[in-house]
Amino acid sequence: MPPSGSASSASGPAATHEWSTRHSVLTLARRTVALLNALSPEPPEPEAVAAVLLEYGEPGPVRLTEADVADLRAAAEELRAVFEATDVDLAASRLNRLLARGTGSLRLSSHHGESPWHPHLDSDDEAPWGEWLLASSCLALTVLLWDRQEPPGGVCASPSCRHVFITRGSGPDRRYCSRRCATRERVAAHRRRAAGGGGG
Repeated sequence: MPPSGSASSASGPAATHEWSTRHSVLTLARRTVALLNALSPEPPEPEAVAAVLLEYGEPGPVRLTEADVADLRAAAEELRAVFEATDVDLAASRLNRLLARGTGSLRLSSHHGESPWHPHLDSDDEAPWGEWLLASSCLALTVLLWDRQEPPGGVCASPSCRHVFITRGSGPDRRYCSRRCATRERVAAHRRRAAGGGGG
């Protein structure tokens, strides 16, 4: 696996702060969500998956083979189970299962000096894409669950959508991945009530 964005072209506190911001736990969790959503169509589009990797700091060019995408897709399906968990105990149990059999020992890597030191749970800096996605996602989701003591994410409640999302730290429970899905379902519910002669 290439490093998740190189910091070798810049140095000093400002560069380190920028790198840390781009690689915060929440940003890495959002990358997980973006990748799971890009991998959800059947079949996934390699270009769309590569675009997400580039957006979240992978050095280009990112060229994914069909085998790479299949490997990523398999990891994404395993990670979906964490987002499908309905309570924190179930989410923790599913994360523990993935951590036990899908990740290596916690280690620090600087990708041979190309980035600041940061934690990894994959077996090697050159681990396959699927192993990298599973390990890095488990790390981010574990820290989010630990920090918030709630499931780190959810699955969109719209029957026509398979997208996952990161839950907010506070406020009402989130049910939809986007405002578009929430609006579509609200309109559909209104039309069903109108067709059935219901009020409201």
